[in-house]
Amino acid sequence: MLEVDRTIPDEGLSIAEAAQRSGVSVHTLRYYERAGLVVTAIDRTSGGRRRYHSLDLNWIKVCTRLRATGMPIRDVRRYAELVAAGSGNEKERLALLEEHRAEVRAKLAEIQTSLELIDHKIDVYRGRLEAGDADQLWAGVTKPGEGRG
Repeated sequence: MLEVDRTIPDEGLSIAEAAQRSGVSVHTLRYYERAGLVVTAIDRTSGGRRRYHSLDLNWIKVCTRLRATGMPIRDVRRYAELVAAGSGNEKERLALLEEHRAEVRAKLAEIQTSLELIDHKIDVYRGRLEAGDADQLWAGVTKPGEGRG
């Protein structure tokens, strides 16, 4: 899933180039670094400008996927700390990822239930439009306190 990007020059990419390639903003890249979400120190030029390498971009991809699936910053930070610490904590990393996966699966199940309701409503509307009585959908529904007559 994560590969070495052979198109990245040896000197690395500027922050703007890294943002473009990773699909996140320059602000987000800076934030990830400040928040302790990166596993290695980002290289700098003699002028202090950041230079990103394949490993950095791969890690950013991991962070953005974890965040996109709802992992809290504190958990991404903890995962980054564990990875940066090196070997010996793989069981803790695994537990963190398994817990997050369970949460993602629960969200997916909830979304699936919602999607089924939406699909049902679409089927109802299509059927009523074909039957010519779509104007009767929700007919007779009154707001609280309005009574029917």
